[in-house]
Amino acid sequence: MIFTISFLVSTPIYLDTIFADDKTIPDHNERDITYVAKFVCGSIVDGTGPLRPGHYNTDISITNKQLSPVSFFWTASVNDGIISHSTLITLDHQESTGFDCRDIKKVVGLENNTSHLGGFVFVTIPQNYDIANPNAVIQHSSESINLLDVQVFFTANALDTLPHEVALEKISFYILHDYTGKIPKQMIKTTLDVTLESKLNVIADTERKVKEILSLTYGISEDEFDDLEIRIKNVSIGVGSMIDDHAISLSIVKPQVYLQDTE
Repeated sequence: MIFTISFLVSTPIYLDTIFADDKTIPDHNERDITYVAKFVCGSIVDGTGPLRPGHYNTDISITNKQLSPVSFFWTASVNDGIISHSTLITLDHQESTGFDCRDIKKVVGLENNTSHLGGFVFVTIPQNYDIANPNAVIQHSSESINLLDVQVFFTANALDTLPHEVALEKISFYILHDYTGKIPKQMIKTTLDVTLESKLNVIADTERKVKEILSLTYGISEDEFDDLEIRIKNVSIGVGSMIDDHAISLSIVKPQVYLQDTE
């Protein structure tokens, strides 16, 4: 059975305001219920870490599945960095709330940070604290500590823009002469093809495009471009779609009860 005393709170309250007299925030009670959710935000541009390059976002959703209001504090902790103030929120029956990377960055003072940011969000239900009646104790049975539904939704996208159709040009060409000696002889005077992304309303040197591709493949320098004699046979235009390199993940966070060391 659950005994609760409703908190008369309709908007988030910062603990600095509650404890304005002495600026002291008490430690969590020995029976506090805590949900711990990991977050990943921002962009990763290199492949040195465990996460591949891309753009990451985290959305944490919280629903009160009890028949009475439930109040909780949420705090963001950045890995090896800032710990935010605790914010108090009260949810009525079946009411829900949520916060994403924008909210997390705001509470830790990193709103303009676009680089990778990781850490944890702590959602804590205090068991003996009530703003309206600080001496009251809210107790829950051990069988019913999962008072909230906390879900974490992760998204990752390796593309800077959403997938869309792109124009492609297929270039058929011959290599008449290679005075660099770097291109395999069996490729000389043979019909070859290369497909490139085409830019609209841009005048381009098709022969130079081919030479640039050959230079990347066979180690030909730009100074040696004149040593390649190329003839363009045909150029055709087609339409392709960008690969949707997008990943999503949903996890449900289970509560934990932290017991205070009484020794």
